[in-house]
Amino acid sequence: MPTKSVVNKPVPNESTADTNTQAKITGLIPVNDADIASRRILRLALGTALSLLFSQVVAWPMSFLAPVFTLVLLALPVPPPGLKGGAKFVTALVSPLLLGALILLPFLEHLRPVGILLVALALFYSFYFTTRGGAPIMGTFMTVGLTLVVTIGSVSIDMIFPLAEGLVLGALFGLTFVWIAHALLPDLMVGPAAPAKAPAPSKPDLRVARRRALRAMLITFPMTLLFLFSSASTSYTAVMVKVASMGQQASADSSREMGRSMLESTLWGGIGAIIAWQILSIWPSLLMYTLLIGLAGLLFGPRIFQGAAMHPKFSMWSYAYLTMIIVLAPAVLDSQGGSAAGGAFYSRLFLFVVIAVYGSVAVAVFDAFWPSASGQDSPEPDSDQDTESSPEPGK
Repeated sequence: MPTKSVVNKPVPNESTADTNTQAKITGLIPVNDADIASRRILRLALGTALSLLFSQVVAWPMSFLAPVFTLVLLALPVPPPGLKGGAKFVTALVSPLLLGALILLPFLEHLRPVGILLVALALFYSFYFTTRGGAPIMGTFMTVGLTLVVTIGSVSIDMIFPLAEGLVLGALFGLTFVWIAHALLPDLMVGPAAPAKAPAPSKPDLRVARRRALRAMLITFPMTLLFLFSSASTSYTAVMVKVASMGQQASADSSREMGRSMLESTLWGGIGAIIAWQILSIWPSLLMYTLLIGLAGLLFGPRIFQGAAMHPKFSMWSYAYLTMIIVLAPAVLDSQGGSAAGGAFYSRLFLFVVIAVYGSVAVAVFDAFWPSASGQDSPEPDSDQDTESSPEPGK
């Protein structure tokens, strides 16, 4: 009697079956690195453009800070901060204002040498916070609040409240448009088989962190001191934001890259601002202005995001986009007020170039007198540093 041959059917892999079943249920589709980068680029351009459009419509003093904060947050490959994380950002911005107004300004008024020393120590701490692994966004917010309160408050104490109001409103609405951009263009779901999160990098060596923080402080402090003794400090808020961002750039980049990075970011940001300013001179329209900022985000974006990670020079290109906005936005607000915006635009751009050249020379002088030990100040992957040191989503 012939026997029946038993054919063993292949048993499907359980994990594969579970993955396919969940993919069918949730509607997930495979995505590649190019799709992730494209989504982040579109989100950066859209969020920054919408934030700038809103800032131009409301036109409160220092309203240009809203798109600046939106850009800084959207230029990192991290989920949007939750309410707790947003509160931390605003606190990091407001606390230097309060401490500066209550502690630094009285010393600057009645015992100036001690006040100047305290300003230097406060700047050093804001940079040391970043170099020891703190979130660069938090460090930037602290530096911006500190430099603005000591330079503007020392000239006119009556400007402290409008300054605080402008910074807080800029931070709040900047965060709002970060949330709007993520709601309109959420992160692509890569499915349950996504790789596990990489372990957090170890904190930098203490000597390296101190050296970088001291370098950033020595680069930023002379410019802060210059505006501290200038009676026109209240007119150069955007310039002080650039100085603060330059200091944070100095605390993050290696010596060999920082000088060139500052020059290139100022150059490309200045070129973008000039082109946009000339187009707006021909067609002065808010719609055109918004489209130009969005187009700039689409042009700078591929040089910020690269695949699922970051471009090797993402820091330089994000600062270039930032430079373009803080050069262009105050000039457009000045033109709405009927002032001579053209002259103010080019004078502000000239100051930015001078600051970048000064920063590059200061780096060379610092390294000549205090060379780094072999391997101490080697470049670190910027994408890992900024991504991992950023606040956890939803906190």
